[in-house]
Amino acid sequence: NSVHRLSFTYSLHTPLPTQPPHQTMAETRFDVGMTCEGCASAVKRILGKVEGVTDIQTNVEAKSVVVTHGDSVSKQEMLEKLQKWSQASGKSVALSS
Repeated sequence: NSVHRLSFTYSLHTPLPTQPPHQTMAETRFDVGMTCEGCASAVKRILGKVEGVTDIQTNVEAKSVVVTHGDSVSKQEMLEKLQKWSQASGKSVALSS
């Protein structure tokens, strides 16, 4: 009979990742001709489908939208999605200056 011994070494010096890599967040502002909460809900629904968008604040009275998103999200992509809605709804949409 022979006995085989296996030895395993585990280093505690290498921490395991606990959260995803840090991504820089950015804010993009749009001027949107919203006239009611229905418009605001549509804008939130449309922009909420964009991967990397983390928050959408709408203000119907000020006709403004502030989108918080990862730096990988294209302002142009968001604008194009809102412009499709704009064509269907007749509401104005523009990047805020």
